[in-house]
Amino acid sequence: MTRLTLTFDNGPTPGVTERVLASLAARRLPAVFFVVGQRVLSDGGRRMVEQVAAAGHLIGNHSLTHTDALGDRPDPAYAEREIGETFAVLADLGLPTAMFRPPGNMGKIGSHLLSPGAVDLLLRERSTTIVWNSVPRDWEGPEWVDRLLASVRAQEHTVAVLHDIGGGCAELLDTALDRLLEVPDIEFTREFPDEVVLTRDGQAVSLGPQHVSGPWSSGRPQSPGLRAEGAIT
Repeated sequence: MTRLTLTFDNGPTPGVTERVLASLAARRLPAVFFVVGQRVLSDGGRRMVEQVAAAGHLIGNHSLTHTDALGDRPDPAYAEREIGETFAVLADLGLPTAMFRPPGNMGKIGSHLLSPGAVDLLLRERSTTIVWNSVPRDWEGPEWVDRLLASVRAQEHTVAVLHDIGGGCAELLDTALDRLLEVPDIEFTREFPDEVVLTRDGQAVSLGPQHVSGPWSSGRPQSPGLRAEGAIT
């Protein structure tokens, strides 16, 4: 059995997110959308998030502004703003979620992902922190489809990062999904393997010092680190 969790980052984007939802709906496929809080504040963004939820997809927090990586800004107030305010935005929409995905640094897994203050907040708020093991670089051109297929064939459980933004995956998503559906014994799921789960319900899973920019004391496990294919904007 080959498992694939499709995730869509950096939206919602009116005019794009609808196309992604239509492609998924036509094939009855599940997905997870990690949204940028500022994008949800507009009327169009709010409608898009409501459509995502109505379609039955999961919604997670991808920071308020998606600017500096949390590990590059160690001030605890920055983590409180980027993480906490986005959780508040989603809660105001009646969409409470405990899932968080930190902004990457062009898709790399490393200490830039989290600051000690961010770790403390995520554990305190009983959050589930998700990273990735495949970033096919859908913003670079049509070759992303082949890169995604290669990831799926090489791994037991792929957590792929695509983007519902202009210049992202939408143009070729139908093609990609149809090709994925041809993979023998593939299962589309909204679950995540422990490999990409840094914290779950406020408990450290694969979280280790390699994910944090400074000393931290709330977590205990140390893991060998994760490597992602490609990059993420």
